Amino acid sequence: MRTGRTGLLTAVAGLLVLVAGCSGHAAEPAPQPHLLPGPRYYLALGDSLSQGVQPDSDGASLPTRAGYPNRIYSVLHAQDRNWRLVRLGCSGETTHTMIHGGICHYAAGSQLLQAAAFLRAHRGHLGLVTIDIGANDPNSCFYGGASVSKILPCMGNSISRSAADLRLIMADLRAAAGPDVTILAMSYYVPELAGWMDGTVGEEVAVLTERLVAGYNQMLGKIYRAYGARVANVFGAFNSSDFGSKIRLADYGVLPRNVATICQWTWACAHSPRGPNEHANAAGYEVIARAFLRADPQLAR
Repeated sequence: MRTGRTGLLTAVAGLLVLVAGCSGHAAEPAPQPHLLPGPRYYLALGDSLSQGVQPDSDGASLPTRAGYPNRIYSVLHAQDRNWRLVRLGCSGETTHTMIHGGICHYAAGSQLLQAAAFLRAHRGHLGLVTIDIGANDPNSCFYGGASVSKILPCMGNSISRSAADLRLIMADLRAAAGPDVTILAMSYYVPELAGWMDGTVGEEVAVLTERLVAGYNQMLGKIYRAYGARVANVFGAFNSSDFGSKIRLADYGVLPRNVATICQWTWACAHSPRGPNEHANAAGYEVIARAFLRADPQLAR
């Protein structure tokens, strides 16, 4: 018997209204900085996506040099050999641990403190900062096949904490970088869409999760923009809301377009031992990199 979808989605709509009000006025994106002669630094911050994590043949999630920062850097470096890439991201990082540390080791104590120190030390040579953070904050709400009745209250509690943490992160980064440095952030895709193939309950959770992630991305985007950052629309690039179009995939049959996209561009639908794994594959990281570059056309001139 199907769960009460109407009641669930009504609750989701209420949660998204709350999410939309979590941020203040958005600031205009920062103008391009005046750079001094010499190296031009691209600082990549965030969670496992910023480290290009993918599963190996045994299923272990390992950092690679094929993530979106490396792909962005290859475009920038082809235009100007002065570009230098510095990656400080940490697999498993949350907004809380980015501020306080606890997962990866940094000489300054946390990723945020290390990033702020780097930004202050390289004023005049900062060409770009990218960040993706927040996906791991509510992830525990979906672990272990959580029921839809448990996902909503869990997400509600997570959202307010994440919003406060992200404001602190962005305030510190903007203060350390200065008002003119380009900061690009991203919205997240929805790996949980792969659950669509698990039957009726999986379809319910996929629909619910897509709406929750859409609202969560809306909150993240408002906070990013309030500190002069542009937002790469990765959620849209992955067709995350398109349940209506249908695509036939070998080994999977006919799927909604958003589910098929997740299967094509991540390891979420992969069979053991590589999957299921929420990280993007090589094609997915390329899509994410292109979304970042589209967010600021001046970078890809």
